[in-house]
Amino acid sequence: MKNQELTNDENKIKFSKILKEKINKGFVIEERNDKLPFAVLSKKGIKVNHNINFLYSCATLGLWSIPWMYRSFISSREQRILVAIDEDGNAFEDKCYN
Repeated sequence: MKNQELTNDENKIKFSKILKEKINKGFVIEERNDKLPFAVLSKKGIKVNHNINFLYSCATLGLWSIPWMYRSFISSREQRILVAIDEDGNAFEDKCYN
């Protein structure tokens, strides 16, 4: 019984550390359940200034268009992830699809 309680306490501490790391990276908790331990986190995408990126792209003869496309298509999306700990105490992270 004590071993089970120690494992649960260790899992809660591990879960809290993972959430703290994600919050420091800019994620916000949308939903959290400490009994099962899982949480759904989201992070807003960055806003891309296309005017400045167009000028950079012209100045670098089109080389800047690759990072500009990356920022426009990938970084500007909202990210949603699920962070949880399974029955064995292993932490995992999965993308949430809308």
